[in-house]
Amino acid sequence: MSPSGHPYRPDQDAPLSYFQRMEIAVRELLVEKGVTSEAEIAEQVAAMDARSPALGAAVVARAWTDPEFKARLLADGSAACAEMGVPVEAMKLIVVENTPETHNVVVCTLCSCYPRNLLGLPPDWYKQRAYRSRTVIEPRKVLAEFGLTLPEGTDVQVHDSTADMRYLVLPMRPAGTEDMDEAALAALVGRDAMIGVAVPTA
Repeated sequence: MSPSGHPYRPDQDAPLSYFQRMEIAVRELLVEKGVTSEAEIAEQVAAMDARSPALGAAVVARAWTDPEFKARLLADGSAACAEMGVPVEAMKLIVVENTPETHNVVVCTLCSCYPRNLLGLPPDWYKQRAYRSRTVIEPRKVLAEFGLTLPEGTDVQVHDSTADMRYLVLPMRPAGTEDMDEAALAALVGRDAMIGVAVPTA
């Protein structure tokens, strides 16, 4: 079992699928025709693998300390992130804010759509069918399994990511952090809080 209490994904030791073979064939053809090189492909893969939740945490910390940036972030997440030099490419980013009355949680019921530019690679449990289906049906129970028990009066809203529209949760700023700067605040923000299955604590 993983630290979150969810099982690890099984090893992918099965024969290559049709689409995996197709990807290999197209990649080798692009290299053969000189469109790209193996080194350029490896560089891009390494860059994607190096992404981490630190960028998302920096965005959250800026929103906590800059009300005008927060307003722009909630109005247009993609444009506000671009202000900070965070590339969001063609992805439409919608930022949803947690409040004492409302708690937001993100899921992708179709596959594993996820704001990788901000949060890095998605965790294994985010891709699991159990999380993708149960979060929509019984979100409070799923959150409790992550160790997050919300007050009865809190409305839980579930947001379903798609291929061209991703969500980021803006968690509530923890009490007692009034004297902390952006860097210190960002250190409090974990990946799970920006998905909505946890909350940051001081």
